[in-house]
Amino acid sequence: MLDALATESTAYLNHYAQAAPCSPARACLYTGLYQMNNRVCRNGTPMAARFDNIALAARRAGYDPTLFGYTDVSLDPTGKSSADPDNTTYESVLPGFTTRLKLPEHEKPWLSWLRAQGLDFADKDAAHLPVGVPPGAITNAPPAYSAEQTQTAFLVGEFTRWLSEQDRPWFAHVSLIRPHPPFVVPAPYNTMYDPADLPGFRREASLDAETAQHPVLDLMLRTGEASHFVPGSSALLKDLSDADYRQIKATYYGMVSEVDAQFGRAFNAIRARGEWDETLIVFTSDHAEMMGDHFALGKGGWFDESQHIPLLIRDPRQPGGRRVMGFTEAVDVFPTLLETMGVEPTHQPDGRSLTGRDGDTVVHWEFDFRDVSGQSIETALGLKSTQLNLAVIRTAEWKYVHFAALPPLLFDLRRDPHCLRNVANDPACMAARLEMAERLLSWRAEHLDQTLALTELTSAGVVRRQI
Repeated sequence: MLDALATESTAYLNHYAQAAPCSPARACLYTGLYQMNNRVCRNGTPMAARFDNIALAARRAGYDPTLFGYTDVSLDPTGKSSADPDNTTYESVLPGFTTRLKLPEHEKPWLSWLRAQGLDFADKDAAHLPVGVPPGAITNAPPAYSAEQTQTAFLVGEFTRWLSEQDRPWFAHVSLIRPHPPFVVPAPYNTMYDPADLPGFRREASLDAETAQHPVLDLMLRTGEASHFVPGSSALLKDLSDADYRQIKATYYGMVSEVDAQFGRAFNAIRARGEWDETLIVFTSDHAEMMGDHFALGKGGWFDESQHIPLLIRDPRQPGGRRVMGFTEAVDVFPTLLETMGVEPTHQPDGRSLTGRDGDTVVHWEFDFRDVSGQSIETALGLKSTQLNLAVIRTAEWKYVHFAALPPLLFDLRRDPHCLRNVANDPACMAARLEMAERLLSWRAEHLDQTLALTELTSAGVVRRQI
């Protein structure tokens, strides 16, 4: 279904997330601000209430923006009681949304829906265990629920019911958690892809060679646990075999196909109402997935595999089939939607509307790996929380990674497209390193928060400028 949607859309083929994991990535997407300005560093970092966002803007445009799924937002605790339940979760709803169906990580609404159909699980971990194999087995065995009973089917079903109730222009955020871990999928998707037929992995010949690239990579790869990805596992990621990674990838591909099929249900529901040619559709993701490349699973860091994400924008007023090869960024979605809705932001976004643009020659992202509550990363690396962050600048030729308190990385993408050889200390590459570092510094200087900096109080009153 998404391939068909692409023929009617503008496809941004070099589109990148601005941060990871979920909360930082979504903060950038929802506000149009880089992490250095929205300051959502990790899952659990509150997003300041002063920021505008897509849902609030949609309300100003006259919509009742409605959520299906999740937004992974930690609400601003300023002025709240210490007993407020909002202070105990990073899974609150982005301000401005009406919630039709909230599906956080505990997945209780989905589990109760399954219970009504005769499938009773103690919790979501039990629900996702493959049937007939020991816990932790890396296998194509399906779970007990069927393809018609997945979380995605549940969410899309609720969206189609809600859609049938609408009698005015509508705005829906259908935020599907899959293909998020744990990696398990029902038939027929569990056997849709043969692990032997899938492409190999972009990585060094051995884990030791991979981890030699940087201390942060060494720490992440040697301590990462498989339990988040493989139901019931007690293994470390470093202990997984090539065959394990291939089976995980095959399952993941099956999960993607399951989501694709459910999008078909949603699109057909819009068509059935006669609204297909009146509906703007934006398909994207908060972040990507390493999926075995560089011996990693999950998201975060400096590799493209974690940050290179899809973006399709189907505007029925524009011809479809356009392909944009220039770099675009997640922060561009916010100003694009606001321009489409005809409303102004209440802060100065870092992104720019994609309308009529062919993309840029450079892309940026950030990753903050602090552990404020547990201090595990701080202890392991002997650094302060404020020193545990990186920023990336990438062109077609070079990728430069700057750390607050650790050695930088530089990759010559013409000779090393998969970022296996750090040339930051190669004398022949020093000019490129200096140029990229200066460009990164200029980017940060230009994009410091401009919300009030572009406002001046004069004898004639308040003067505001937009970039």
